[in-house]
Parts: sequence; C-alpha cells; structure tokens
Amino acid sequence: METKKYGPWLRYLGLTGQLLALIGISLYAGIRLDNQFNFSPLLTVSLPLLILAFTFYKLIRETGKKNPKNGNKK
Repeated sequence: METKKYGPWLRYLGLTGQLLALIGISLYAGIRLDNQFNFSPLLTVSLPLLILAFTFYKLIRETGKKNPKNGNKK
C-alpha cells in the first residue's frame, strides 16, 4: 500500500497551531503568576516572548535541514 506524502505546508500548519496554543497558555500562566506574585506585567510579557523565541529557533532549524536525496533544502 502506498503511503501519502503531504507537502511541507502541513508541517508548518502544525507549527502554527503549536505556536498559537503555547502563546495562549503562556499568556494565561503569565497573568495568573503576575497576579499571584504581584509582578505587574513582567511575566505576562516575558513568557510569550520566550515562547516566540523558542518557536522561531525551532522553525529555523526545521527549514535549514538538507534533503539527502538531492542536496537541496526541504
């Protein structure tokens, strides 16, 4: 049976979903922690920025991989 090959857009769509979910979770956690520890906007701003930095790092690593068949980038 032949396996279906999906385009790279599906992988990036998954990364987008992960990014949105992680930003939402980090915003919620930042607001809750700021209210609990009285750090006004510190964690609400810094946690989503850390998530963005991590996601962009992951995206750059994913797009920089070489395809072993023809030597081109994926």
